[in-house]
Amino acid sequence: MPPQVVRIVLLAIGIVVVYSVARYFLTPQSFGQYGWYRGAALLELSAREPVFAGRKACGECHKKEMTMLLKGVHKSLSCEACHGPGEAHVNNPDIKMEVLKVSHCVRCHEANPSRPKFQKQIVLKDHYEGACTECHVPHDPSQTP
Repeated sequence: MPPQVVRIVLLAIGIVVVYSVARYFLTPQSFGQYGWYRGAALLELSAREPVFAGRKACGECHKKEMTMLLKGVHKSLSCEACHGPGEAHVNNPDIKMEVLKVSHCVRCHEANPSRPKFQKQIVLKDHYEGACTECHVPHDPSQTP
């Protein structure tokens, strides 16, 4: 047998052995408990403190904005999609919510051929470099301030 074949076979055996040893030591004990998942992940996730408040909590204090939002094109969005997690603000109103920045709008509205045609899209550098809220009302972008 040529020495090149022997080396390739030994290399393949070495790779399989290293992979098997690494898999044995790196695979968590609870992996596979619920199919192709790590069973302990359920306990870890349920132990986390909630960070999102939900649209209903926002509407309790911000009725005007909620009414405008539900009539506008952003009616399907959660408030926290633009403002960030709101649980801390709900528990303590002195904690201010994140201010809407251009980057939040661009996440959904920067021109991208994979987005549906009905979704308004812009090329930011050609559109406007300032804050979106200078020209658009975020809760109903069809209105102007």
